[in-house]
Amino acid sequence: MDDKTVASAIANAVQQPKSGAPTPKGQHRRGGWLRQLLVPLLAIITALILGALVIAFTDESVFQAFGGGFGRGVGQAFSVIGRAYGAFFSGAFGNPVRIISALISGQGAQIRRAIYPLMETLRISTPYIFAGLAVALGFQGGVFNIGAEGQYFIAGLVTVFVGYAIKGLPAIVHLPLALLAGVVGGGLWGAIPGYLKAKTGAHEVINTIMLNYIAFRLAEFMLDANGLMARGDGRPVSPEIQPSAYLPQFFPNQVELRVNVGFFLALAAAALVWWLLYKTTLGYEIRTVGANPRAARYAGMSVARTIVITMALSGALAGLSASTDILGVLHYMPNAFSSGYGFDAIALALLGKSHPFGVVLASLLFGALRAGAQNMQGIAQVPVDLTSIVQGLIIVFIAAPEIIRKLYRLRQPVEGEELVTVRGWGGA
Repeated sequence: MDDKTVASAIANAVQQPKSGAPTPKGQHRRGGWLRQLLVPLLAIITALILGALVIAFTDESVFQAFGGGFGRGVGQAFSVIGRAYGAFFSGAFGNPVRIISALISGQGAQIRRAIYPLMETLRISTPYIFAGLAVALGFQGGVFNIGAEGQYFIAGLVTVFVGYAIKGLPAIVHLPLALLAGVVGGGLWGAIPGYLKAKTGAHEVINTIMLNYIAFRLAEFMLDANGLMARGDGRPVSPEIQPSAYLPQFFPNQVELRVNVGFFLALAAAALVWWLLYKTTLGYEIRTVGANPRAARYAGMSVARTIVITMALSGALAGLSASTDILGVLHYMPNAFSSGYGFDAIALALLGKSHPFGVVLASLLFGALRAGAQNMQGIAQVPVDLTSIVQGLIIVFIAAPEIIRKLYRLRQPVEGEELVTVRGWGGA
């Protein structure tokens, strides 16, 4: 078998899923995408239903109502669930009636209050998109980057240092330089386990977990009250970055509306990752190595080089997650900086089927969950931990799609129809 035949076979395996019968190209793509979206959508709906049951069965007023009769108890349960989810959706997306009324009034303060929930969802979703893309890119290349959290920390340290230590630069130079620092910091931290896997066969999961702890402790050392990067006033935080390194805000001089151009950078990164994966030779090599490294090696591709590049790019995307958080929202780096974006990114990549567009949608969902949870706790007195339960249920249903298929009597997918996100734990 010559190299041309091998390359052709790999191309068919990576790009052309099998089909039981001839289907027009456009119709096949539409049907495939609809079927791929159906299970995640049903997983979300099922998780929300089970979350509603948790709300009802943990509310004392529901049990008291059941003491007066079954019908009264059921009615109270629906009332509690409606109030909780109503508060959740208004906290995540705003009240449509209030938004329309504010727009009609034309009063700036009223408009800002009305759109605050939606803007906060977009703000929270921004680092989620970068982190989700980082893990998804690794999955596409057959590596499990569980170290996005550590890469987030290292990129944060480098970004904030460039942001406060370099003075006198115009914003057009300082801001890109600070962003680049985060990209380089996260990329180099991600390249370490990639190199170890490529050259020694050391599993990236173990290495990235260990590097996470190194990054955590390094950040604590640097940002301790007496650390090298501490502010110097007894608090375990870094100095504030220079205004020339701030990411521009959508609503300047409005402290409560923290959404910034980092959101557009995240969307641009998603488009760039899609272009890289599906329109470039490097992306083709990444997906081929992820699908079958032995076949890729036989076709003349450098598997080791591709693994290192994949992990470096993955770390760079995780680094942008931290950079946009610091430059656009916090403007300094506190000790215990992370909010779990790196670990949640694994769920985002799974929920988004490792596709950039799917990751964006999943990130918006998780951003809405976090934004809505605060409002739900304040208004409906539902613990904020409920969102963690819903997230966990979504992950379970995505990781075990057979549960959803059996529950909703869905047909089994055609072989090759679903995306393969990552090889097994012992994959070469």
